[in-house]
Amino acid sequence: MSRISAPLRRHLAAIRAMLVFTVILGIAYPLLVTGIAQLAFKNKANGSLIKNASGQIVASSLLCQQYVDKSGAALPQYFQTRPSDATNSSNSSDPGCNYSYSAGSNLGTDSATLKSTIEGRIASYAKAYNIDPTKVPEDAVTASASGMDPGISVENADDQAPAVAKARGIDMATVDQLVKDNTTGRPLGFLGEKYVNVVTLNLALDKAHPFAAAKS
Repeated sequence: MSRISAPLRRHLAAIRAMLVFTVILGIAYPLLVTGIAQLAFKNKANGSLIKNASGQIVASSLLCQQYVDKSGAALPQYFQTRPSDATNSSNSSDPGCNYSYSAGSNLGTDSATLKSTIEGRIASYAKAYNIDPTKVPEDAVTASASGMDPGISVENADDQAPAVAKARGIDMATVDQLVKDNTTGRPLGFLGEKYVNVVTLNLALDKAHPFAAAKS
């Protein structure tokens, strides 16, 4: 039998290495990580999905939803998320939180368009919740980079709470407790800020105090 040439041996060794690492890193490792995730963090690994009493998936706690009527106006019986630029630009009635168009506005801090947009949001928010325009929370008038943020500041939630309580005909103490129940603390106790998850909060409101008019 003739001896295998050195170049061919190197090629065969490379092929064997590729096959071994494909099995280890392309099959075994992903299966191991997936198995650990399913055992230890099943809900998070599967998208943090939320189901209703009938077992139907109605939301993900990681993604915002819009609580508006057919004309795009905010429904007063629901807490509102941050403004969202995740919209179909060809559809002027798209209110945002569109999962097919995750994006920010890409407008710079010196943009006249951005300045005008934020000024309009400040005026609308102040009027809707009867507060001083100079005290409007920053997150209430600025969109997140992804346009999918379900969280708002505690201050923002506190500003909206009286309007939600009035629209639903329930007392403030009840609404305040639900806000508290859906407030997430700082990761590791010091990273970031506390925030209120609007999606889980509104679902909790509907469960505890159903509103006659369905969300559009």
